[in-house]
Amino acid sequence: MENIESLILEHLRALRDGQGAIVREVSELRVRIGSLESHVAALRRDIALLHEDVAAINARLDHHEERLARIERRLELTPV
Repeated sequence: MENIESLILEHLRALRDGQGAIVREVSELRVRIGSLESHVAALRRDIALLHEDVAAINARLDHHEERLARIERRLELTPV
């Protein structure tokens, strides 16, 4: 009987150790996922800033096109 109890305790300890390893791995995965989420958020901010820069460049190009068209009209370089 004592042998069976010893065997059961041994199995329970092994299960507890295995569960502890799983808990540590899940905890590590949570940290890594949190880090990935932060990086994705930073990438999204970078992309938004790039879109803002492109919009500003397009606005400047539109302004330059208007100025060029006005200059061409004043110099009579374009057909009326």
